[in-house]
Amino acid sequence: MLLYPWPKRDRRKADIVMIGNPGTRKTHLSIALGLKACVHGYSVRFFTAAGLVTKLAEAQDEKRLGRMLKELSRVNLLIVDELSYISLPRQGAELLFQVISERSERGSIIINTNLDFSKWEEIFGDRMLAAALVDRVTFKSHILNMNAESYRLKQLQKARAS
Repeated sequence: MLLYPWPKRDRRKADIVMIGNPGTRKTHLSIALGLKACVHGYSVRFFTAAGLVTKLAEAQDEKRLGRMLKELSRVNLLIVDELSYISLPRQGAELLFQVISERSERGSIIINTNLDFSKWEEIFGDRMLAAALVDRVTFKSHILNMNAESYRLKQLQKARAS
């Protein structure tokens, strides 16, 4: 679904995982790619990982999880931001796994995280679940190393220097 900058053969469905320090413009770049996809007529949904897990848990409690999963599977591009700031409860980890697993062949996904894949067990609380999720997320994905100096920190230092 993502159009640029990948070769034509990858334009049907391209997944991206951005891994890097806070403040390295992962969210900014994800939103820009989402807007570009919208301009080209693709449907896009943006969630923080915590926000998505909360919505999934609410949908499950209200007996409408199936409908929400179906809606998410129809979206051309799903952006999941901040997958690293909080450890997920078991139920939330399983629900997020379900969404990502079902999307693995259907639509594009962008995931932003501060943690290397080797530390995803800390988020999901289960080694096997984390390993299965990393396996799905990395298959046919573009992994972007976004480790750099924080943009916000640079701006703050620049402002103080002026």
